[in-house]
Amino acid sequence: METCVVNLIEPGDPMLVCINGVFGQRMADVAQRAGADVFTVDEKWGRVFAPEQIAAALKSQPAQVVGIVHAETSTGAGQPLEEISNVVHDHGALLLVDAVTSLGGMNVDVDGWHIDACYSGTQKCLSCPPGLAPVTFSEAALEAMDNRRSKVQSWYLDLSMILQYWGTERLYHHTAPINMNYALLEALKMVQEEGLENRWARHQAHHRMLKAGLSALGIEYVAQAGYELPMLNAVGVPSGVDDAQVRKQLLEEFHIEIGGGLGAFKGKAWRVGLMGTSSNESNVLLFLSALEKCLADQGYALKKGESIEAANRAAGRGFG
Repeated sequence: METCVVNLIEPGDPMLVCINGVFGQRMADVAQRAGADVFTVDEKWGRVFAPEQIAAALKSQPAQVVGIVHAETSTGAGQPLEEISNVVHDHGALLLVDAVTSLGGMNVDVDGWHIDACYSGTQKCLSCPPGLAPVTFSEAALEAMDNRRSKVQSWYLDLSMILQYWGTERLYHHTAPINMNYALLEALKMVQEEGLENRWARHQAHHRMLKAGLSALGIEYVAQAGYELPMLNAVGVPSGVDDAQVRKQLLEEFHIEIGGGLGAFKGKAWRVGLMGTSSNESNVLLFLSALEKCLADQGYALKKGESIEAANRAAGRGFG
């Protein structure tokens, strides 16, 4: 995030940041620290932005860069980007996208959607250890970086220097994390073996199983209907249920860890990850079975096994 921002932004540059969760807030904070003149368009947590909202904001105040989160980890909402990209470019701005949670688990069509700068992480749907952050830049973004009036704020993140290191000049910049590079290479080989579209389909299939099982328990998603992420399932904590106690019991009794709510959803939501190799049928069924036990222990009304039956039906296996 910071690499993309500091290379595209110079002090005083106007930047529009779209905020509908924690990581939109973080992008605005990073941009302000880089000296950008930040203005925002805000949406209710869990909802996605309409192209008209971005157009109205840019008509009111032009921006050099527009930043938006593709997969908001704090709310489980997936943001459509193609039409918003058209709006951004029609207004002469560059599009900066956070794809930390989405890359490898759903379509991230960087070139097709004309994304100018995009960053991700190795630790989520790529199933690689944390430690690297892949970034990519369009020709328009590279041109903007070449035409900077001032040095990049961060020496360490200055891509003009890193390009000299990785390019033909081989001008030393830093000691690369070689073991992490090999780990990423192996993770990408696994993605290639499975097939990228097959991987997206697997995430969707297990998301549907989990969603059906949770719905059978009366547990609903907090993201806008139709825009729920397949790899990050954010759901509301049922009324009368102790959020922290359920998460503690899941961890201590079943060795299952789920995330609590962040920001506005703290204490109100659970975030269930089905990312990369962890997105599999056995994990879905194990989690649902364990969750039923935790809820029952708190006196939550349910029929034992009903979430498992619903998940199996979603997977195409009928019962009764």
